[in-house]
Amino acid sequence: MLTIVAKMVAKKGMEDRVQAELEKLIAPTRAEEGNIQYDLHQSIEDPAVFIFYENWESKELWENHMEADHLKEWGKVSGDIVESWELYQMEKK
Repeated sequence: MLTIVAKMVAKKGMEDRVQAELEKLIAPTRAEEGNIQYDLHQSIEDPAVFIFYENWESKELWENHMEADHLKEWGKVSGDIVESWELYQMEKK
């Protein structure tokens, strides 16, 4: 199993737009082969910070997810509304 933590920080004033765009990813991702968990979180202390907590059956299936059309669409808009992002890949020990 592969766990992904993806952190995105919205540009100032773009928090609502980032949230709306990220919410569009949830249903199609949860329907993908190999997806176990795909949950969006927003920081209480800083509403510009969003975290996806994801679990996948394998790294290969997560890599397929990264090529999905809905992720490509996110990539087209994210540059204008996201200040920064980080991605962590982890395995359960």
